[in-house]
Amino acid sequence: QVQLVDSGGGLVQAGGSLRLSCATSARTFSNYAMGWFRQAPGKAQEFVAAISWSGGSTVYGASVKDRFTIPRDNAKNTVYLQMNGLKFEDTATYYCAARAKGTIDAGTFHRYEYDYWGQGTQVTVSS
Repeated sequence: QVQLVDSGGGLVQAGGSLRLSCATSARTFSNYAMGWFRQAPGKAQEFVAAISWSGGSTVYGASVKDRFTIPRDNAKNTVYLQMNGLKFEDTATYYCAARAKGTIDAGTFHRYEYDYWGQGTQVTVSS
């Protein structure tokens, strides 16, 4: 069992930055690909970003590419989502997720491919 704890959300003005964290005590963390998804009220859950088990590969959703990055620190069992240039439309609850298949492939973008989820952290961007 892998328990994920999301944190770092909050209220920020448009154009600002936030860094989300997702931590786990699982010693197998470094085996998992990690992803971030988000869900705004009344909308479907959206893929945001993912990183392979080694950190060597990353992918991003079109709406966040060039603004967000997803570094991970396997020594700290933590993955981050660095969000820069925030926009009002980035307002959502953000969830981290762990996927036992540690590499990036077509399944990376689909929430059903992930095995464990954090509880979510709210990000609100004021315009």
